[in-house]
Amino acid sequence: MTTDNDDERERTEPDRTGTEDESTIEADGRSDGAGGTDETTETEPADSRGTRADGSGSDGNSGTGTSDDHGDEIDDESKRRQLDDVRESPDGEFLTSDHGVRISETDNSLKAGQRGPTIMEDFHFREKMTQFDHESIPERVVHARGTGAHGYFQPYEDPDLEGYDDVSELTKATPFQDPEQKTPVFVRFSTVVGSRGSADTVRDVRGFATKFYTEDGNWDLVGNNIPIFFIQDAMEFPDLVHAIKPEPDDGIPQASAAHDTFWDFASLKPEITHMIMWILSGRALPRAYRMMQGFGVHTFRLVDEEGDSRFVKFHWTPKYGTNQLVWDETQKIAGKNPDFNRQDLYDVIEAGHEPEWELGVQIVETDDADRFEFDLLDPTKIIPETEVPVQPLGRMVLNETPDNFFAETEQVAFHPGNVIPGIDFTNDPLLQGRLFSYQDTQLNRFNSANWDEIPINRPLAPRHNNQRAGFMRQEINAGTASYKPNSIGDEYPEEASAEDGGYEHYAEKIDGRKIRDRSESFETHFDQARLFWNSMSEPEQQNIVDAAHFELGKVDRMEIRERMVYDLFNNVDHDFAVRVAEGIGVEPPESPGEEMPTHDDADPSLSMANRTPETIETRKIAVLVDDGVDGDQVSEIRSTLEDEGARVEIVSETLGEKDGTGGDDAEGGEIEADKSHVTTGSILFDAVVVPGGEGSVDALLEQGDAKQFVSEAFKHYKPIAALGRGTELLSALDLPDVETAADGELVTDSGVVTCRSEETSAFLEAVIDSIAAHRHWDREPSEVSA
Repeated sequence: MTTDNDDERERTEPDRTGTEDESTIEADGRSDGAGGTDETTETEPADSRGTRADGSGSDGNSGTGTSDDHGDEIDDESKRRQLDDVRESPDGEFLTSDHGVRISETDNSLKAGQRGPTIMEDFHFREKMTQFDHESIPERVVHARGTGAHGYFQPYEDPDLEGYDDVSELTKATPFQDPEQKTPVFVRFSTVVGSRGSADTVRDVRGFATKFYTEDGNWDLVGNNIPIFFIQDAMEFPDLVHAIKPEPDDGIPQASAAHDTFWDFASLKPEITHMIMWILSGRALPRAYRMMQGFGVHTFRLVDEEGDSRFVKFHWTPKYGTNQLVWDETQKIAGKNPDFNRQDLYDVIEAGHEPEWELGVQIVETDDADRFEFDLLDPTKIIPETEVPVQPLGRMVLNETPDNFFAETEQVAFHPGNVIPGIDFTNDPLLQGRLFSYQDTQLNRFNSANWDEIPINRPLAPRHNNQRAGFMRQEINAGTASYKPNSIGDEYPEEASAEDGGYEHYAEKIDGRKIRDRSESFETHFDQARLFWNSMSEPEQQNIVDAAHFELGKVDRMEIRERMVYDLFNNVDHDFAVRVAEGIGVEPPESPGEEMPTHDDADPSLSMANRTPETIETRKIAVLVDDGVDGDQVSEIRSTLEDEGARVEIVSETLGEKDGTGGDDAEGGEIEADKSHVTTGSILFDAVVVPGGEGSVDALLEQGDAKQFVSEAFKHYKPIAALGRGTELLSALDLPDVETAADGELVTDSGVVTCRSEETSAFLEAVIDSIAAHRHWDREPSEVSA
C-alpha cells in the first residue's frame, strides 16, 4: 500500500516468539479488534462520543470529543488504525499453518515412501487444499467488477448554501459540521453488468459507492456515475437485470447491452428512454474513475436538530474534470489492458496524486416539491441545475490503495439503508426496494449476517447490541443478558434519545390505500430525454448516434429496432430518430412522434464539454523515441510536463536504453524506455509527443507501430505534438486538414502542435493547453486508417 505519509505509519510487527504481543491490546481492553474485554465483570458501555450512557466520561475522555472504538479522536487516520489491528505481514516470519504451527516443508505432500500414496494424516495438505477450494465467495449479481481506495471527507468551513446561514440549519449529520474533521471513507468504483472477469472499458453505468466511517456509525452513499436509473420501481429490477445480462441459452454477450433481450425490454419500457440517452453518451465510457461524476441517484431527506426536513440530491464533482474515452478506443483497450481503469486509479494514487471530488447538494424545500413538471420521487428524472443549482458541502480525497484486494475491495459491503442521524429516505419506490435488496444480497455473498464485522465494513463507532451468534461471529460479547427488556444487565445497552445521538426517522405523515399502481406524475418519459439531447454538443450528439448504431446493429429482430426508433427515439427528437434509423436498416420516420415534447430547453451542466478544467494533472503522456533522439528535448519535455502534474513515459520499439544526442548526463544522454510498442499503444495515453533527433525520427519513420501510434491518437481526437525533426513523422502521416510547422514556425491546429523554431518554451505552453482540452472534436479522422 502506498500512502502520502507511510513514514509516519507504525505497524505492529508479528510476535515471533509465539507469546501474546501486548502492544496490540488497546486501552479499552480490545485485542486485535475483537471487541471483547479482559475483565470478567460487566461495565457500563460508552457511547460514540466517549461517554457512558449515564453521561459520565469513559476511557479518559471528557465526553466532549468524538472517539472511535479505540477511544481515539476520529480523524482521517482512524480507519487505518483500526485496520492495523488485523493486518499481517510475512516479512521476516516463518511459514505457519492457519493455527500457528510452523511448517517445515510445503512443496510435497506426506507419502508412504517417495512414490507411495498420500497419507490422510497430512494436516498441512488438507488445510492448504481446503482453504484453496473455498477461497472464492459468490460475486455480486451486479457491480461484480470494481476497485477501491481509502481516503477522507472534509466539509468546507463556510459553504455557500444560499438560504441557510449554517450547515446545521440544513442537517445535523456529523460529517458536515466541523471543517477541521476529516471523516475516513472507502470508495468502490465498478461496472454494473459484467462479471468479475470482464473488462473495465465496456459501455456501462459505473457504480460510485462511498462508505463514510462517522462517529455516529457508517453512512453508505451508494450511487452511480449517472444521476438517474433505468426503471422507476424496484419490482422491475430483476427483469431489467435478466434482460441485460448474457442471454440464458448461450451465456453471451458478456458485459454488454448490445443484444436482443435488453433492447426488447427497453423498447417496451418508455420510462427507460432518459437513461438510454445517458448510456449511449460518453458518460458510459469514462476516461478514468477520477474523471467521472457521481450521484446519489435518488432524492433523500436532510433533517436538522429540530426535526425539520428538506429534499436533497447528492452530487460528486471530480477535480480533474468529467472526461470520456471513444468507442473504438475502449474496444482496443479491452484487449491491450482490460484492467485499464483499475490500474489507473492505483497508479495515480501511488504516484503521489490524490483524486478529489467535491460533494454538493441540490436542496428543495418540502413545500416546493410540487413546483416541478416531474416528480422528485421518480428515479428516472434529474433536477436540472438550471432550476436548482448544486450547493457545495465539502471535498473527498482518495490517498491510499488497499493492502489486499480481496479483504478490502471484494469484501466491502454497501447498503443504502446504512444512514446516520440527519440523513433519511424518501418514498422513491426504487430506493425503497434497494433498502431490502442490498441487505439480502450481502447475506448471499457472505453466508452470514455478520458481514458487518469484517474489518473493512466494521464501523469506527462502538457497537453494542444483542446480536450474539451466527456464522463467523468475531466479537466476544460479555454479559448474560442479550435481550430487551432486561433487569439482569440493568437495561444495557439502553436506547439512545435523539439528544444522545439516537436515530429517529423523519415523522412523515402517510395516508393512503394499499394499491399496486404508479402515480400519474411518473408518466412523463420524454421531456428530460429531450433536455439531455438538446444539452449535448454536436460531437456528443454524434457519439450518441454512433453508439445507437452499434448497440441496435447487434439486435437481430427488426421489430425491436423499429420500436426503439418509432416508439422511443422519435418521441425524443425527430432528427435523432432519423439519424439512428439510417444506420440500422430501419425506414426513417417521416414525422415526429406524437409524444415528442416541443421544448428546446437545455442544461449546460449536462454536457461534458463544459466540465473540462484547465489542468493536465495526472494526464498520461507518451514520448516516442529511438536511438539518436534529442536528449535535451526529451529532458525538457519530461520536466515541464511533470512540473504541471502530468505522468510522462518513454515509449520505444523495444525496452532498454536509447542513445540520446545532446544529453549532458554521465551516461552520455542515454534514455531508458518505459514501455515498448508490443505492450502499449496510444489508447493507454492521453497525448503523444514526438521529439527531434535525426536518428530517432529516421527510425520512427520506418516503424509501422510508431506511425500507428500517432495515427490512432489522431483518430481518437487526442493531443499530438512534435518538436524539431519530429514534425517529419507527422508530415509523413498526411493527417487530414492539419497544418504542420515549416522552418521557424510554431503551429497549433486541431490539437496538433508542431514546432520547428527555437521557441521551445512557447511550444510546451501550447502542448499543455492542448492536453488540458482533453479531446479535439473538430477533427475529421474518418480518413485515417488506424
